[in-house]
Amino acid sequence: MSALIGEDEIFHEAQLVWLEDIAGLDYVRQSLDRLPTRRGKPAYHRDGRMVGYALLGPQAKPSRSSGTFRRRVFWLLPHDRDAEPEGLYATGAPAEAVDPRTLSPGSKGRKTERSEGGPLSSAAPDPGKQLWL
Repeated sequence: MSALIGEDEIFHEAQLVWLEDIAGLDYVRQSLDRLPTRRGKPAYHRDGRMVGYALLGPQAKPSRSSGTFRRRVFWLLPHDRDAEPEGLYATGAPAEAVDPRTLSPGSKGRKTERSEGGPLSSAAPDPGKQLWL
């Protein structure tokens, strides 16, 4: 959950990769997953779809016990607002959700009026500064 992700856990992030245009998304869910590599598209084993992921810099070290790297993955479930605008999250957002416009490498992002179901906040940064695939 995003509330449980500390910036000290993601400071080795070098880049965020978005698999789709985030301009139309009010929020994305984020989790810190254990993955076998620093870079590359991770396998995805949840319901819904992966929207993006973080790439780690060369200074990131694997876990001593598992040999894995902790990387953020951004995702949405089938009942999230983008697919069901009048559904469960017509207002409000899941605990692990943040406005994708507030995300950057090493920064966990935050909820905004828009992520909670309101209009786009004027404080949101330009999403054009992200890497697209």
